[in-house]
Amino acid sequence: MNIFKSSTSLLFIFICFVSFAQAQVKGTVVDSQNIPIIGATISLKSEANTFGKLTDDSGQFEISAPTGNYSIEIRYLGFQSYKNTIEVSEDTAYDIGTVTLEDGPEQLQSVEVIGRARTDYNSDYSFSSTKIAIANKELPQAISTVTKELFQDKQAFQIADAISTASGVNHTGNYNHFSIRGLIKVEDGQVVNGLRTRQFYFLQPITSHIERAEVIKGPSSVTFSSVDPGGTVNMVTKKPLKEKRSEISATVGSFGTLRATADFTGPLNKSETLLYRLNAAVQEARSFRDLVQNNQLLVSPSVTFKPNNTTALNVEMIYSSGEGNLDRGQPLFGAINGEFDLRSTDVSTNVAAANDFYISNEFLMIGNFNKQITDNIGFNASYMKQTWEEDLAEHRVAGSAAVDIAGNPIPTLAELRYTERQQFWITDNYNAYINFDLEKNNITNKLLIGYDGSRWERTIGGASNGARRYRRLNGTATSFDPAEADQFETIEIDGVIAPRPNVDHFNLADPNNTARETSGYIISEFAVPGNLTTSDGIYIQNQFKIGKFSALLNLRYDFYEDIFDYKGEEQSFKNEAFIPRIGLTYEVSDIVSVYGSYIEGFQPQANTISLSPFTGDFFFGALPSNFDPLESSNVEVGAKAEFLNGRLAMNAAVYSITQKNLLIQDPNDETVLTQRGEQRSRGFEWDVNGHILPNLQISASYSFIDAEIIEDDDPTLIGDRVGGTPEHSANFWGKYDFSNGYLRNFGVGLGVQYRGDSFSWFGDRLLLPDYTVVDAAAYYRPSGSDIQISLKVNNVFDKTYWNGALNGSRLFPGAPRNIFLTTTYKF
Repeated sequence: MNIFKSSTSLLFIFICFVSFAQAQVKGTVVDSQNIPIIGATISLKSEANTFGKLTDDSGQFEISAPTGNYSIEIRYLGFQSYKNTIEVSEDTAYDIGTVTLEDGPEQLQSVEVIGRARTDYNSDYSFSSTKIAIANKELPQAISTVTKELFQDKQAFQIADAISTASGVNHTGNYNHFSIRGLIKVEDGQVVNGLRTRQFYFLQPITSHIERAEVIKGPSSVTFSSVDPGGTVNMVTKKPLKEKRSEISATVGSFGTLRATADFTGPLNKSETLLYRLNAAVQEARSFRDLVQNNQLLVSPSVTFKPNNTTALNVEMIYSSGEGNLDRGQPLFGAINGEFDLRSTDVSTNVAAANDFYISNEFLMIGNFNKQITDNIGFNASYMKQTWEEDLAEHRVAGSAAVDIAGNPIPTLAELRYTERQQFWITDNYNAYINFDLEKNNITNKLLIGYDGSRWERTIGGASNGARRYRRLNGTATSFDPAEADQFETIEIDGVIAPRPNVDHFNLADPNNTARETSGYIISEFAVPGNLTTSDGIYIQNQFKIGKFSALLNLRYDFYEDIFDYKGEEQSFKNEAFIPRIGLTYEVSDIVSVYGSYIEGFQPQANTISLSPFTGDFFFGALPSNFDPLESSNVEVGAKAEFLNGRLAMNAAVYSITQKNLLIQDPNDETVLTQRGEQRSRGFEWDVNGHILPNLQISASYSFIDAEIIEDDDPTLIGDRVGGTPEHSANFWGKYDFSNGYLRNFGVGLGVQYRGDSFSWFGDRLLLPDYTVVDAAAYYRPSGSDIQISLKVNNVFDKTYWNGALNGSRLFPGAPRNIFLTTTYKF
């Protein structure tokens, strides 16, 4: 990609023109217990210049600045600010000494339009789950948060790599498939800043514009409308900051990986009423998987206008382009005596051809307006416009082994299919609400009344043409029936007579990924029908608090309509539902709170499954709308605690989720939909994030999940474990920075991930073994420098393992040992 070379050159040219000032302002920031505060924001301002810096792992900072008079301000969430004026003289170092910040109340902005102040693994609030500023410790629902600092330290460049540290989250595929609390995600879209998007992430996008990823556990339909019962992943983008900060980085690594990122933010005017942020990234990357690559370009500018303390407007754009290959996974030899051999093929084996490709483009514009009408009344409105398109050509396993003329399987030959697909989608998402903060005596109420809606259209003109099955003498291609063998063309394979495939078989024993000539295929043409899905919801929410007791009550009414074959022979399907949430929280002490909650979820099947091109008469025999909606409920009790003055946070929860009417592919025929009666998942989960010591940060989690099939048309499946979910999983990541001695400029990181055994999603109930993977990292930051060099080794012991599987034809192996080197410069 030429864009990579151009972008990298610009980044390094930019470094060369950075000028250094003549004097330094330095100091140390600690709390009342004399513990260094890491990541405190230092602002140094004069009439002509504004400088910003964060304290390092020892609570120290040093800012280069021209001579002159300055005002200095030191801020950190949960502490009172420090302000002073200083005079910087030429060629001298001005040492303000040790500044002690006193504890103070946390002031959360009512809407997230200005960037997050913290710079650690801990995030103590979430706007998305309630739409208002409520601290996590008061929220009666589990949220696992992964911050950008954890992204960077782990060098987690994709969302799947990042959120795997959260409890109960398992990445079960090569793209946007997760199991959360034992239930597989059905929605292919994501939630960005609390607004729902629609797209396939067959190519995982890079995450340089993400501030944090929130895994909001359990059904969240009361907040986000139709979303998955197990949990919702909300990606919060980086917002502009009042302090000028700049950061560029470059990464090289295994599998031909080259990556460059840039992040610039600060005020655009002296009054700091207009702020900006620009994130950009470019990547070229291949894979340990044959023929797989993921080249990405990301550009994400945003502007915040905050003329006063009562008004704020934020507008941001996200453009993401991906080009590579759709990786359908590792195929195995056909089952022998009912058993698959996971090592019958190499984990790199891919049936794709060299001329296969996958291209996707996503464009989002998001606007948010907030107005504090009075001290007690506020108004908020948001709008998102998204377009997404894909262009695909791929060879993939058709779902079974090849057969001979008698219908007997040939285990070493995979039956292939070929697909060419184009689609274009448009999404509009909008919401508005008014909130009232009412307080009388010792009772407070945060009342919210709102409306939100969405409109998702798959435009007409899409297509999914393909070739598959076996060739008949009459020039067509159909499934092979041994009883009609004389009506099929035949070939000889190693002395065995077999029906001639429409797409030549792939020899798993002797892989060949050369370019394939597709002009000779018998192509079946399918016009992807247009679809229009709309939802409208009104809701009321109230959080009232009496002393140490608080309650969160929600009621939402949603109306859904799905129009199949939009602008054609339209078929309209409608659903509606009342969705409640009730949660109770009690503050046992200043640092510990306990809670209990009941939440329901609702997903119309057309609204969900219509994301797939294979709907209705397209391949399936019945429209998803002919099935009952997916309904779910979650009962949960838990505890939350904050230690070390909020620097270390812990969540623990016990839950039981039930989902009914799950729509899946028939295990024996992928062209048929079937509805599973009921699944239930019960479990325990635990997360801890933050500083144990001033120079030691950790992120750790554990989950136990008992997910089983309660009702099914196939009685043999009742009582079986749900596919894609291990019973036990655990994660640990820790970073230690040496604070003195010869190693003062160094740091080390260690990560351990354990996953118990799990079954494939459906079909052959393939059992994948448990695994433990160890990662390690080293960091070096030269004294007096804003450069950091990071070396990350993933899968240190080169463990062979599998994240998940659909069936024996589609396994998703983890990567072997790989290494990445990243250089970051902050200025």
